[in-house]
Amino acid sequence: MFAYVEPAKGRTDMPSPLPARTVATPALSRRALLRGAAAAGTAGLLTACAGRSDAVFDSEAVPWKRYAGTTLNFISENTAPTAAIAADVKPFTELTGIRVNIVTLELSALAQKVALDFASGNGEYDVVYADPYLVLAPYAPAFADLRQFQEDSELPDLSGGFGDFIPAQLDAAGRFQDSGKVLALPYDCPTMVWQYRADLFAKYRERMADDLGFDPMPSDDSTWEQYYGIARWFNENTDDVRYGTGHQAKQHDSLMCDFSNLLWSFGGDYFADGMRVGRLGAIDPGKCLLRAEEAVAGAEFYDRLLRVADPGSLTWDWDGLGAAFRAGRIAMCPNWHEYAASNEAALPGKVGYARLPKGPARSAAMYGGTGIAVSNVVPARRQQAAWLFLNWATAPKAQLSNLASKVGGGTPTRTSVYEVPRVVAAEHRPSQMPNMLSARAVREAWQDKNIGLRPKIPMWGECDTAIYTQVSRMLAGDASPAAAMKAAASRIDQITARGWVG
Repeated sequence: MFAYVEPAKGRTDMPSPLPARTVATPALSRRALLRGAAAAGTAGLLTACAGRSDAVFDSEAVPWKRYAGTTLNFISENTAPTAAIAADVKPFTELTGIRVNIVTLELSALAQKVALDFASGNGEYDVVYADPYLVLAPYAPAFADLRQFQEDSELPDLSGGFGDFIPAQLDAAGRFQDSGKVLALPYDCPTMVWQYRADLFAKYRERMADDLGFDPMPSDDSTWEQYYGIARWFNENTDDVRYGTGHQAKQHDSLMCDFSNLLWSFGGDYFADGMRVGRLGAIDPGKCLLRAEEAVAGAEFYDRLLRVADPGSLTWDWDGLGAAFRAGRIAMCPNWHEYAASNEAALPGKVGYARLPKGPARSAAMYGGTGIAVSNVVPARRQQAAWLFLNWATAPKAQLSNLASKVGGGTPTRTSVYEVPRVVAAEHRPSQMPNMLSARAVREAWQDKNIGLRPKIPMWGECDTAIYTQVSRMLAGDASPAAAMKAAASRIDQITARGWVG
């Protein structure tokens, strides 16, 4: 009755839990893995399910206890909710009699291991952290439709049903192409918000307003042009911080995330019907739209913004940016909302959170959430036992416990948890659940008009690399914004034209 947590490669200790996000490293070649699945449904992918024995089963036991004696394997990225569950999985074992081994890896390594497991048919992992872009979209046939378990009267009901999950998250993290099937339950939900030194904004508010001609305090009316002006003002008028803004602009997936906020806010997108491609996904998304004038305008502004940002931005991913902000080096930044807990530990009472500014088209905030899924490669009873874990791990009670965890804890993906009185109270200081200090900002960001969803396509890992490679060239001065967008679009068109099998 234990949880084994395998550290990320190269580490002898378990890394600090952080919000889940995509690392754009292509997984195992899909040519060999999915040729059969593409031709004949799941037949070529789900071989014999012969790698592991089926779950222990007692038909006379109560539903939660019928699989007592079974051991499940859960593979996850090192995320906040997984850290919390790993530290306190005992209640699940006491409830079910099921042991859970938890393996945590860096995301690209996780995608490789899951792909190999599916290709071999061994079914080593019963529960999978199904990143929508590197795992769910490429290998959708290998995941069970969770509706079968929810509709089975012999299995415990999912508290609140699928309808209790935030709708955009259920689509983005839980579905692929088919709006009916549910392949994963929303498990974490990191979303980018405007994080700022509220103490410094209060200190200089009147001076900034006089100099800039607008109220600098972040609000739903704030624009990216105003954000740029505020950044320059801090650069030129105070020594409280070294720079007004910082960004996660390393040549890395983080750069794609940071840039995408501006792309969408200027009316650009990666493909036509971007909201559908982001929410439900597509195998053939069509031609890339980065050549469009809206996309170029977004790139031009991003290039201009980074020229007044902390130069360290070009070396930072989300972790580096978060550390710089907590160290007092910058006055504000766009970053994942789940850094609120570490911000509060380093700068207690000094940080504020708001929805990202508006561009000419809208405000757009990158959503980086992921679901957990049941492998279709494992035997039937083992799938049912895995469903019990999904049911328990995403239940309101577990999400409430995770939110208050001292070792990790994520932000809830269920509407009902946000209505719990002590959760509502935690949105204000003093807060025992510091991630809730960013709750108002992320609720705004999750609205359909504001949410930013990267394309959920099987070949996204390669497209992601094309984007951050060309945007990095632009920031280095090696390509104009228009040239960078054209080059990225051309490469993406090559990738998508090849198709998802390869």
